[in-house]
Amino acid sequence: MQQMTKHRPLAELDLLDDFLFNALLAYPEYGRRFCRKFLRILFGRDFKNLNIVTQKSYGGLDTGYHGARLDVYIEEGDEVEVDSTNVSAIYDIEPDKNNKRKEIDAIPQRTRFYHAIIDRRCLKSGQSYDRLKKVFVIFICPYDPFGDNRMIYTIRNQCVENPELPYDDGARTIFLYTKGEKGRDNETLSQLLDYMENTTRENAVTEELEDIQEMVDAVKEDAEVTVAYMKGFERDQMFLEEGKRQGEELGRRLEQENTLREKNRADTEKHRAEEERQRADAAVEEIEKLRRQLEELQKQQVPG
Repeated sequence: MQQMTKHRPLAELDLLDDFLFNALLAYPEYGRRFCRKFLRILFGRDFKNLNIVTQKSYGGLDTGYHGARLDVYIEEGDEVEVDSTNVSAIYDIEPDKNNKRKEIDAIPQRTRFYHAIIDRRCLKSGQSYDRLKKVFVIFICPYDPFGDNRMIYTIRNQCVENPELPYDDGARTIFLYTKGEKGRDNETLSQLLDYMENTTRENAVTEELEDIQEMVDAVKEDAEVTVAYMKGFERDQMFLEEGKRQGEELGRRLEQENTLREKNRADTEKHRAEEERQRADAAVEEIEKLRRQLEELQKQQVPG
């Protein structure tokens, strides 16, 4: 039987928990502020013109096709100058506390799908391909997605025969493994990832993290956020109960169908046995009838 989901108090949530991460970034006063800090620590440059959408959903091309829900979709201003180069980029940030081996193994396909579904919305009709925005899909994971114990995995497309050949299609996927040991030379990023996995005041070891902790505390103490969290938990419990009810109902129906099937099978066997018995009785009667006829013939042939 499925266990009821254990309810973690809002105060105990970390920034790798979807609800707290999205609540912080959706908060009017803190969303852009946090994103600027996060992206600056990761990329080593300032970010000014950011448009943030939390829980952005993309439907499939049709009702029969898969859609996607992006945790945090950040669009940088159309023309932001970086190192004398105009940059227009989208950042999809995905905290991922996944513990299902099958889904972890499929994460390359998942990121491929995210890139495709974002790209499909980026280029307007009539625009040339060089207007396609750079897209960074960023996963923050408490598990090692590839088993190489790296803090940062940066994935991009390249020429297999000559990896040094310039080929920049603007698509990047970055996996941040919170416990990764290799590549921890970026101490600021390492401290941020440790803090995001264990979001406590004790782990806010820098001024940047102390500032983020103040934001987190304010969000957790917000009455509307608390109500939203409770409603979300109640909704999840309702879905769980409904799923449990449907599962039990399905189990009963399958049991009834199995019982009926067994009864029908028994009735069929009984009917078949009765038919066999009747055929056997008929055969015995036919043999007896033939025997009597034979005796009559023999009597008629005896000379008087």
